[in-house]
Amino acid sequence: MRFASLGSGSKGNGTLVEFDDALLLIDCGFSAREATQRMQRLGRTPDQLTAILVTHEHGDHIRGVPALARKHKLPVYMTPGTLKAKDLGELPDLNLIEGYRPFDLGPFAVTPIAVPHDAREPAQFVLSAGGNRLGILTDLGMITAHVQDAYQQCDALVLEANHDPVMLAYGNYPQSLKQRVGGPWGHLSNQQSAGFLEHFDVARLEQLVIAHISQQNNTLDAAKLALADVTEGVNQMLYACQDEGFDWLSVG
Repeated sequence: MRFASLGSGSKGNGTLVEFDDALLLIDCGFSAREATQRMQRLGRTPDQLTAILVTHEHGDHIRGVPALARKHKLPVYMTPGTLKAKDLGELPDLNLIEGYRPFDLGPFAVTPIAVPHDAREPAQFVLSAGGNRLGILTDLGMITAHVQDAYQQCDALVLEANHDPVMLAYGNYPQSLKQRVGGPWGHLSNQQSAGFLEHFDVARLEQLVIAHISQQNNTLDAAKLALADVTEGVNQMLYACQDEGFDWLSVG
């Protein structure tokens, strides 16, 4: 199994995951044109996609989904709440994820995970293929017991470390936005991500990617400092960026 990122942050998100001849796109927060260009950088094109999985309705995750799906006649998977929260127009092959029930998609076993985020019915995902498990975990305001348990057996993980609480508190966001981002339905801080990893078998991880890092309320140095003690046993670790995401990584 391999995975790569089109970009990661508040200006747009998208993650490619492939195994054998199946290629999934998790979220598309870029225009269809920009997403196509970013896929080409990774050696892939939209017509190679097996399906698009959508985590939630915020623009930085869903912006390009309708146009990309219509142009290339792609299946789209999302929760009923996500569908109701956003007018997406007609989609050629819409599949609803009911009750966070797991489902198969080609060679992938897909497990949707309920997370606390200020969206209608958000879902993050654990993907299994070829005996390996990849966890995608961004856009949540706190780590619940359910979330902690759901990701324990992952061999690779894309984990949000969105903000530094001090930078957020003294930054130029309006107070209401500060409360949203730093609240229990917003985004994980560096320290919350570190707390998650404290209760995780990091030695199991072949790949750890720290993602959705705020360009306004975080720095690489702050994230690295907060995570240093809990990531010593990770085999390979990197930090995703907004402009380039990250290149192909292998697991298994």
